[in-house]
Amino acid sequence: MITYLEAIREAQAKALADDPRVFIYGQDVGAFGGAFKATKGLAKEFPGRVLDAPLSEDAIVGLAIGAAIDGMRPIVEMQFADFSTVGFNQIVNHAATHFWRTGVPCPITVRLPSGGTAGSGPFHSQCMEALYATYPGLIVMTPATVEDAYSMLLEAVAIDDPVIFCEHKYLYYHLKAEALPTEAMPVGKARIARAGRDLTVVAYSAMVHEALACAEELAGEGTEIEVVDLRTVKPLDTDTVLASVARTGRLLAVGEAWPWGGVNAEVVARVASDGFALLDAPPRRLNAKDTPVPFHPNLWGTHRPTARSIAVAVREVLSQ
Repeated sequence: MITYLEAIREAQAKALADDPRVFIYGQDVGAFGGAFKATKGLAKEFPGRVLDAPLSEDAIVGLAIGAAIDGMRPIVEMQFADFSTVGFNQIVNHAATHFWRTGVPCPITVRLPSGGTAGSGPFHSQCMEALYATYPGLIVMTPATVEDAYSMLLEAVAIDDPVIFCEHKYLYYHLKAEALPTEAMPVGKARIARAGRDLTVVAYSAMVHEALACAEELAGEGTEIEVVDLRTVKPLDTDTVLASVARTGRLLAVGEAWPWGGVNAEVVARVASDGFALLDAPPRRLNAKDTPVPFHPNLWGTHRPTARSIAVAVREVLSQ
């Protein structure tokens, strides 16, 4: 069995082995192996290509951008997604716009350990995908499976555009697969994680698994939920979402991020504008509470959507 975290490590090892232009840069990624050990052993296996950075996300991204426009393919590890805001100017004002200003691509991959775990609190639990998806020029990936964590990271490194790779910390050890994939769906294409007829739940990252657990529970009641895993939130595969809603007539969009704006709002807006006639009930979204992420595990467990809260929302949409 291979974990989600091990898949990320193996993808980086393969990228380093296959392409001499690839290097990894970040705080403690070298001998220490990274805050979550996503680069464990790679510095020894690839000497001089897994490099420890100073405590400055702004400088880390700046160096990566310079290396990328000079022909390299850097993978940047942020210790936590939250800290990427310190390098925000470099990412959105330089990396995202560079090709459009100069015609020279900027192929950097920024890995963001995202989302909450029990006890992590407000400074180590944020979901930043919607923030970066706002900006043209960035691709934003949100893998929900071991297979996608591996294959999408490899594709992120190969893409000429800057990529924000949102890997969920809760999935690091909680998610396992039999083996690494030998083929994969293309980036930008959503997948049907579970087929159903009564209602579509659109989710991404760790929320896919909460949605699947909810669908399993409701199946015992005779309700069949279709679960769509977005996989990438920028670009967003509207066609697959609309095709699912055409089959079910109802939509619930689920995400771990805060409710103001965001990916769920975009999904609901697109379905409402492009597929209004497909709907048999008003579309709905379910997010985390509109507060900073709490430290206490019990509070955290009620702050984010869970299979139980998704089931409550599903029943409400079905009753309309």
